[in-house]
Order: sequence, then C-alpha cells, then structure tokens
Amino acid sequence: MIYIPNILTLARIGLVPWLVVLLQEERFMLSLVVFVVAGVSDALDGFIAKRFNAQTSLGALLDPLADKGLLVSAYVMLSVMQVIPFWLMVAVVFRDIVIVGGYLVMVLFFGRVEMQPLKVSKLNTFTQIAYIVLVLAALAWNYDLSLALPWMNYAVLITSVMSGIAYVYIWSIKATNGLEADQP
Repeated sequence: MIYIPNILTLARIGLVPWLVVLLQEERFMLSLVVFVVAGVSDALDGFIAKRFNAQTSLGALLDPLADKGLLVSAYVMLSVMQVIPFWLMVAVVFRDIVIVGGYLVMVLFFGRVEMQPLKVSKLNTFTQIAYIVLVLAALAWNYDLSLALPWMNYAVLITSVMSGIAYVYIWSIKATNGLEADQP
C-alpha cells in the first residue's frame, strides 16, 4: 500500500507531456480529460497516503513537482496558443519560481525547512486549477468565456500575487529569526 501514492504521483508526472502534446494539437476535450484525471489522481494519492500512513520522503518531493508540472505546462501552453494572457502565465510561473527559489534558499542557509501550505496558497491553487478546467471546458465545448475570462484572469493574478508575497514574508521572518538565533 505504501507505494501506491508514489505510483499515482509518477503517473501524474507522466501525464505532463501528454497534456502538452494534446494542447499543442488543440485536442481540448482530451486535454481536459487528462487534466481532470491528474487532479483526481492527486486527490487519491493524498487520501491514500494519509489514510494508510503511506507518506514517504519521495512522495513529499514528487507530489508538488507533479502539481507544478501540470499547472505550469497548462498555463505556458495556453499562453503560447494565445488562449490566455501572457502576463497571467508570467504571474503564475513567477510565483512558483519565487516559492521554489525561496524554499531552496532557506534549505541552503537553514537546513530542513517545514513547508506548510498557507490558506491563501490553497485558495490560489484552487483558483489556478478551476481556471484551467473552465478554459479547457470552454475550448472543448466551444463555449464563449469572453465575459467571464477577464474576471477569472484577475482572480488568478490576485491570489498568485498574494500567495507569493505571503511566502516571501513568512520566509523573511524565519530567516531573520534564524539569523538572530545564530548571533552570540
């Protein structure tokens, strides 16, 4: 049972190139199916890991990589295809770079760092996922999102910026406290 969450996570990572190719080929219904299957597998591997105490160090590393891989790939591809605004893709990707970069800096200077998802980060993740699902569904069923898309763009932008700022703020406090603890 302990390996099932990791297998699901690895399968999710394997879906990333499929999603990119399907989007590039404008096969939006299959893209939507792949994205939703990836989301369901994410929820399932999390449930199994917690319910059956099957959490592993490998899973803790791979799970966020799989999530970021799918989201970033979707945002980059939809931006390249000019379906979503370039500036929105930049905001989403830059937030992830700031968070991953900040984490790596903290680990470099302070060793092991506890990563606790913030509420604003969970809201941002939900907003980003819902956005991609709605855009892919609209493309698959040829539904016009022109009235809703600007509002959705700003919801993703605002939660991305708030989440990025929150992590930088928290890590700045931790870094300051860590530095003060090292002072004689």
